[in-house]
Amino acid sequence: MSKPNYSGTYHMAEQDNMDNYLAALDINFALRKIVCLLKPTKEITHDPATGAMKIRTLTTFKNFDMDFTIGKEFTEDLGPVDGRTCQTTVSWDGDNLVCVQRGEKEGRGWTHWLEGNKLHLVRTCGR
Repeated sequence: MSKPNYSGTYHMAEQDNMDNYLAALDINFALRKIVCLLKPTKEITHDPATGAMKIRTLTTFKNFDMDFTIGKEFTEDLGPVDGRTCQTTVSWDGDNLVCVQRGEKEGRGWTHWLEGNKLHLVRTCGR
């Protein structure tokens, strides 16, 4: 069964529980408040044949690029986010993209899934 093509531009509608997620990453109070006000845009380029994917998260504050191949571990520089690096793997779980980030913070990662033309995202940090 083929996997969905995530290519597209998606605009953030809401960021439920973002403050708690950032607090778990030890992000300071002032920066957490700024980030919670942002409504990022995600530009995703995905080649389902090769698994190559690029996710650009664009905001008026900072931008963040993530280039990877699904299923292959890579070193992710999270400097623009929280100054850390980690070993990251993005894999399929059914039609969901699941990211596991191994490093200083336990249980860190995220899950993306498509519902029609909407891109959903749940972030995790800690267990």
